[in-house]
Amino acid sequence: MTQVFDESGVVHPATIVKFGDMVVTQIKTLEKDGYSAIQVGFGERNSKNISKPVKGQMKGGNYMHLLEIPIEEGKVYNVGDLVDTSSLKAGDMVTVSSVSKGKGFQGVVKRHGFKGGPRSHGQKHSEREAGSIGGAGRDGGRVAKGKRMAGRMGSDRITTKGLTIVSINPETKEFFVRGAIAGRKGTLVEVKKA
Repeated sequence: MTQVFDESGVVHPATIVKFGDMVVTQIKTLEKDGYSAIQVGFGERNSKNISKPVKGQMKGGNYMHLLEIPIEEGKVYNVGDLVDTSSLKAGDMVTVSSVSKGKGFQGVVKRHGFKGGPRSHGQKHSEREAGSIGGAGRDGGRVAKGKRMAGRMGSDRITTKGLTIVSINPETKEFFVRGAIAGRKGTLVEVKKA
């Protein structure tokens, strides 16, 4: 994240998003596939690490990622076309999806914000414990589904709506989105016009 000043001198907290060239690798049609979309490939990886079936799907490219995008009404694409961010401009509202940072196996205090047990009155090892998890009365002698407990935290797909593009720099292939986006540096981000 960084901060960006606009023309009137107001500072905006912003996240830098770098975009690369996306190449159309496949076209899905209503007649053949039942829906209209394009498959795009982007990023690069070593060709020796790609299996032959995936190479065929990529139409000879060495792309790191493949993504399907629904086609807007009236737009025509061909295999090999470049998809860029020309449709985005400063001031546009966008919806951003990305995978949040993974935090591993965490307890209930960190994962769900439990306060833990009392720190006095003879408590020995229950400072960060979950406490009671139900019982015979309400849940019929079992642990109810969805009970908040310790477990894996993070690595979830997070979608943030209503973010604004502050500015776009076509030379460096970067744009600045007002606000925070889930994930670490280098996380793959999907940006859709709202």
